[in-house]
Amino acid sequence: MSQLHLLRVFCAEDGSGGNPLGVFLHGAETPDDRRQAVAADLGLSETVFVDDAASGAIRIFTPAEELDFAGHPSVGTAWLLGDAPSLRPPAGEVRVRRDAEDVYVTARPEWGPPWPLVELGTAEEVEALDGPPGGSDLVLAWAWIDRDRGTLRARAFGRRIGIEEDEATGSAATKLAAHAGRPVEIRQGRGSRIQARPADDGFVEIGGRSVLDEVRDYTLP
Repeated sequence: MSQLHLLRVFCAEDGSGGNPLGVFLHGAETPDDRRQAVAADLGLSETVFVDDAASGAIRIFTPAEELDFAGHPSVGTAWLLGDAPSLRPPAGEVRVRRDAEDVYVTARPEWGPPWPLVELGTAEEVEALDGPPGGSDLVLAWAWIDRDRGTLRARAFGRRIGIEEDEATGSAATKLAAHAGRPVEIRQGRGSRIQARPADDGFVEIGGRSVLDEVRDYTLP
């Protein structure tokens, strides 16, 4: 039996919203050949296995496949570990920064799924979507809410990676901030907030608030 931490990442300041995440802090207890089945059983957009907390070594799975990097799992796991200066998913080193209750990670926009960015005319058009634009199996639809303030509305559809619609998508946020070339606040899902800004050497920093909802025992399928 393993211990599972269930949290929400990229919450609003009052703790609402956020993308659910499952984290196994003792991930090495779960054999490699059973991890995909665990992620599928949980049905969350991502599940993290921490293989070595001291070095920050992690692996990230959607219900359908393993990812080299994903944003909300990295932010949430860094917040949960508390003092890790960096994480090491398969894509490379992810630097961690803390600001009071919020946690930020720095990654390259080319890491993670190759989210195409589709800009719509208004935030209301994004809100009104009843599915991915053009029927795409991987797309981030977005529009400015207030260009001067740097706020925008986004929705991510990722059937290709086993996620019909994601609540808050950090890997897509890195691409969107790089595309915008400026700091942005991304409002996604039912109430999630992602802070994103271009950093040095082609990296992008993303982050926000996390909330722990539950710690429970989990029996491997």
